[in-house]
Amino acid sequence: MSATVFDSMAPPRAVALAALAGSVDRPFWLDDVAPQAGHAPLQGEADTDLAIVGGGFLGLWAAILAKERDPARRVVLLEGERIGWAASGRNGGFCEASLTHGEDNGERRWPEEFARLEALGLRNLEEIGETLARYGIDCDFERSGVMVVAVEPYQVDALQGPGFLDAAQTRAEVNSPRFLAGQWDRTGCAMLHPGKLVMGLARVAGELGVRIHEQSRVTALKPSREGVRLETAGGSVTAARVVLATNAFPSLLRRYRSHTIPVYDYVLMSEPLSEAQRAAIGWEHRQGLADPGNQFHYFRITRDQRILFGGYDAVYNFGGRVDAKHEQRPESFERLASHFFTLFPQLEGLRFSHRWGGAIDTCSRFCAFFAQAHQGRVVYAAGFTGLGVGATRFAANVLLDQADGLDTERTRLRMVRETPMAFPPEPLTWATVKAVQWSLARADRRQGRRNLLLRTLDALGLGFDS
Repeated sequence: MSATVFDSMAPPRAVALAALAGSVDRPFWLDDVAPQAGHAPLQGEADTDLAIVGGGFLGLWAAILAKERDPARRVVLLEGERIGWAASGRNGGFCEASLTHGEDNGERRWPEEFARLEALGLRNLEEIGETLARYGIDCDFERSGVMVVAVEPYQVDALQGPGFLDAAQTRAEVNSPRFLAGQWDRTGCAMLHPGKLVMGLARVAGELGVRIHEQSRVTALKPSREGVRLETAGGSVTAARVVLATNAFPSLLRRYRSHTIPVYDYVLMSEPLSEAQRAAIGWEHRQGLADPGNQFHYFRITRDQRILFGGYDAVYNFGGRVDAKHEQRPESFERLASHFFTLFPQLEGLRFSHRWGGAIDTCSRFCAFFAQAHQGRVVYAAGFTGLGVGATRFAANVLLDQADGLDTERTRLRMVRETPMAFPPEPLTWATVKAVQWSLARADRRQGRRNLLLRTLDALGLGFDS
């Protein structure tokens, strides 16, 4: 089996270890925002028109959009820890227009409505920019697009088409001796600072009258004659309607717990580049980057000239528990550092300031699904599979349409009406994921050739991805 460029061109191990020395084990994005006053935990009993469970992007977008639709609506948001502490504060800051995890996935699953899904996704991205401007949320939002870069010869042909760049053109954009070609989508993705976005959304929600309670984990959901009762350690909320925005955490709707699994992704953030280091790589247009391998990397440059580098390892742990102990994985951080200097050998000596991991809510169709329960009084979305920075706003609008009993273009989409296949019980999920991961790694070392398992999953529209 042949080696990838990350095997054959790897730097000495000491280079990666030196770059990691002194890095701190926590997300950069939340370190890089002003300290927040916080919100008091729920105490006692309350009633409201709309309760939202989860204080990440999905929950905050739902809260803001609900108040924009009806300023008189009473909205309470319950967060089990702190606002943005989970996936919304740990991602790479790629705000993509795609609602379907890319063109191939969308066209294969919903060919008859894919053009409409693309248009809705682009409009959603435009509306995100408009919302940020309207409320004065400065989250380093840049419509710089995303460029997929080939790092193996067999990957070049797949990038042919609109936005194609040959090796010289690609390296003129971002100078890596490993880049063989590129494809730059200039309109379908924005770069942003997730920490600034989530804190900005929380500020706006509060200004619009949303009651936010942190450290208020919901332990039970019980329908009643008055509505739906949500219980926490400190009290309870009875709501006419409930939006569940709990991402990779076990759903409060037991029937949907097997529809997602938590897959851990790992990220490095560099110290700021010097002028000489920045000149050595170019990157003047500040687009996001990704390679097209099955085990892929994503990387981007921040406003203060740091490089974020993440991906490749996508780790599912037996039993599917979301656990803080999975957020630190030294072998993944070392592998990422090695791959970073494989791509950018001219930056040897650069150090990483932060390293972290987080759980991605992965589902079998690679993009969000929607569900309702208790006669439509409870609505739920999950399964964003690493594409939630932008798609959560669209999902929030879908959930509010459903909660309000509206028949809209969004709710009529087959994508919204269909539910993906659930994952099997253990140990089948663990064994299946391991087999698929082995097959994906093997394909990357065999010029992309997929084995029978992967071809079968492709034909069934199933798979595993991060």
